[in-house]
Amino acid sequence: MTMMTYVYLIAGLVLLVAGAEVLVRGAAKLAAQFGIPPLIIGLTVVAFGTSAPETAVSVQSAINGSGDLAIGNVVGSNIANVLLILGLTALVAPLIVSRQLIRLDVPIMIGASLVTFALAWDGELSRLDGALLFAGVLAYTGFLIYSARQDKGGADDEFAKEFGLNEPAKPHAWVVNLGLIVAGLVLLVGGSNLLVEGAVQLARALGLSELVIGLTVIAVGTSLPELATSIIAAFKGERDIAVGNIVGSNIFNLLCVLGLASLVAPAAISVSPNALAFDFPVMIAVAVVCLPIFFAGYRINRWEGALFLAYYAAYTGYLVLFATGRPFAQTFGEAMIGYVLPLTAVTLAIIAVRAWHKQRGQEI
Repeated sequence: MTMMTYVYLIAGLVLLVAGAEVLVRGAAKLAAQFGIPPLIIGLTVVAFGTSAPETAVSVQSAINGSGDLAIGNVVGSNIANVLLILGLTALVAPLIVSRQLIRLDVPIMIGASLVTFALAWDGELSRLDGALLFAGVLAYTGFLIYSARQDKGGADDEFAKEFGLNEPAKPHAWVVNLGLIVAGLVLLVGGSNLLVEGAVQLARALGLSELVIGLTVIAVGTSLPELATSIIAAFKGERDIAVGNIVGSNIFNLLCVLGLASLVAPAAISVSPNALAFDFPVMIAVAVVCLPIFFAGYRINRWEGALFLAYYAAYTGYLVLFATGRPFAQTFGEAMIGYVLPLTAVTLAIIAVRAWHKQRGQEI
């Protein structure tokens, strides 16, 4: 493994994060100049923009024929978003969970995870599968816009303040904003090329599969914008935004990122049997476990954040042990599946039932 491998990885991540930020700023202001309300900009331009790193990497990987990287990036990002990012953010401050997330967005995240798994069950994601997934994100975005317009409150002002959309437009500002969009796209394409190249070199040098690299290094790297957004929101006291950002990102990753990657790939994206047997079920389990934790008091406490982090460490450790052929990997996996996960499921179920009884008592 050469020094250039690390250069590719680091430079690729930096360019991806910078490209996503520049693209979102330019697109948001350009849309505002055409009279599009800030709320709509926030739910479309900004939402798609936060998934831009995952989109760029997965699309580039699919075009290059590295299907394992494309799949691993999305599945690994969704797992990291909940276990790693929400875990770290909850340690900073207990997170508030809105009722809408529990009633609507988390069930949609679970549904999107199950649908993606079902489409991938035959061992590939075809263009038709990609079209179905992308149609899902269009429907979801349309529904969000409709719901938000019905009861938007101060959302317009919040988005306008965040992205400076209330500032008077300067002469020829549209040229500058268009330039930002182009620059953001160039950075994203360049960053994704470097990151994919570095990931492939790293996998070959360490003797690991592209799937494992995608599930770990690439997944965490492309989730950096979500990590930054959630941590900053927690410090600012906007603790409901931190959770909503993660749930929304996971939905977009599955429907938009994998949908686009499957549509532009020269052939159907092959899905590894290992991913179907282990990583997809883990992603679904992580999505499902959000319901009882979020429902119990409509918050994520610090101990629950620590539990998320412990599970992410265990998941990553298992991937490394399995990939390197260590004999302890099978025992470790059996212990997690046979004892730790069922015990955790029972504990969470008890917590959720108690929360439900408490809520019913308060309503009566």
